[in-house]
Amino acid sequence: MPGRCQMNTAPHILCVNPWIHDFAAYDFWARPLGLLYLAGLLRASGCRVSYIDCLDRFHPRQPQPHPGARDGRGPYRKTVIAKPQGLEGVPRRYSRYGIDPEWFVKDLQAAGRPDLVLVTALMTYWYPGAAETIERIRSVYPDVPLVLGGVYAALNPDHARHCMDADEIVAGPGETTVFHLVEKYTGRAVTPVCDPADMDAMPYPVFDLQHEIPYVPVLTSRGCPFSCDYCASRLLEPGYRRRDPGRVFEEIRHWHTTWGVRDFAFYDDALLVDAENHADVLFSMIRDSGMEVRLHTPNALHVRNITHKTAHLMRAAGMTTVRLGVETADFEDRDMDRKIGEAEFFQAAAYLQEAGFDSRELGAYLLAGLPGQDPASVESSIDIVRSAGISPIIAYYSPIYGTKMWDAARAASRYDLESDPVFTNNAVMPCQRQFSWELVTRLKRRIAA
Repeated sequence: MPGRCQMNTAPHILCVNPWIHDFAAYDFWARPLGLLYLAGLLRASGCRVSYIDCLDRFHPRQPQPHPGARDGRGPYRKTVIAKPQGLEGVPRRYSRYGIDPEWFVKDLQAAGRPDLVLVTALMTYWYPGAAETIERIRSVYPDVPLVLGGVYAALNPDHARHCMDADEIVAGPGETTVFHLVEKYTGRAVTPVCDPADMDAMPYPVFDLQHEIPYVPVLTSRGCPFSCDYCASRLLEPGYRRRDPGRVFEEIRHWHTTWGVRDFAFYDDALLVDAENHADVLFSMIRDSGMEVRLHTPNALHVRNITHKTAHLMRAAGMTTVRLGVETADFEDRDMDRKIGEAEFFQAAAYLQEAGFDSRELGAYLLAGLPGQDPASVESSIDIVRSAGISPIIAYYSPIYGTKMWDAARAASRYDLESDPVFTNNAVMPCQRQFSWELVTRLKRRIAA
């Protein structure tokens, strides 16, 4: 039975993806999936939904829209702004990434006065961009209730309540609270079209409300069975649940057939877990459908789950970007996790190469900037990964409150990490004695050697 508003007038819900304030940012198939799923659920349940993306690379007022890469990625528009207090000494430019503020104000006015505004905030150290976004919304619609959710709100709710001009902070999954919030702030009860806890019943995210759909990010599961010391997955999603592969396939076919989308990025934390009954089934369906798509895994794949069969199915389905979670190639001393051994890493590399992947398509994330880490160990890991025919990709460490590594990060950092999430920005290497262009350059040269 379709959801319906229990009054004559359906509430107007405005969903907003905020600006990014950072030293660097790039669109690596990134979309606010949680917010877009909520918007899809609200729309299917009878609400009027509007969506404004402050990161919109295809905004109609953009003088010369950047065509981006062949696979849908591309740079954001950026404007240099003042650095946050405490980071003035970092020798890098700090920018607002996204559309011009005047465009945003005009978009708000064009959308019409909403009954409720939902704003998300992803990286915790991006909260200044969300704060500016909320400030602009308040300047246009000062009396409209505004709710903030997302990763920042979930991991740093006390900071968000203190620093953000929101009527309410949602620190948990939005689908379990959004209908209560709609009734609370609009006075109108809306019946959900489905059980929000059922991933297979959820309506598709509202990618069609974007100006363009250059790619579609996909979630086939939520949560992760692993518990790595540096990762917040268990904090954000304590359990592990997944969708029916057939349902995921239908979603991919919908966006490809109806909207012409070719690029799909998997954002699972554990895409290949129990692959025989999940990912392999999906890859087989895509292969057999004859759809010409390009698949990408910007979230790291667990190396241990890459078998001969899975590697060949990935290739046959159209996978063109494979990212492996290696973290360090010091296989004898892995204090962070126990996900991978040396033999498993080289075997997985061999399976992928046998399936037809080359070093331009294969990348392995290596963590740098960890508490107490010797840069020489990162250089050694670069050499080992390259020897396997895989491109090393440096992932600079960002401390996350509540993770197992938080105490070590706090002790090693030159900043007071607990005082402000902005100091956890991986671009400043917060757990090193100082930001070092020399180290960054050295690692880049090692990779390019």
